[in-house]
Amino acid sequence: MIKPLRRKTKIIKIGRVVIGGANPIAIQSMTKTKTALAGATVSQIRELAAAGCDIVRLAVKDNADAKALKNIKRQVKIPLVADI
Repeated sequence: MIKPLRRKTKIIKIGRVVIGGANPIAIQSMTKTKTALAGATVSQIRELAAAGCDIVRLAVKDNADAKALKNIKRQVKIPLVADI
């Protein structure tokens, strides 16, 4: 008997991306820009999405970063995860 290569995991939805269970593995990456610099961050998110990324993580270190999230989210369609 051949053992499955993947463990059973809980299914979770992040925006339109479903991860876990038997779903395909989602590609995720993280921006290198300061999140408060919305223009540069949006540009990097779009580059990641064009390269095939499914989920983008953003570092949120202070209030300026947190306030920029709403503006950034309006400009991109890819699911975002805030690393606080």
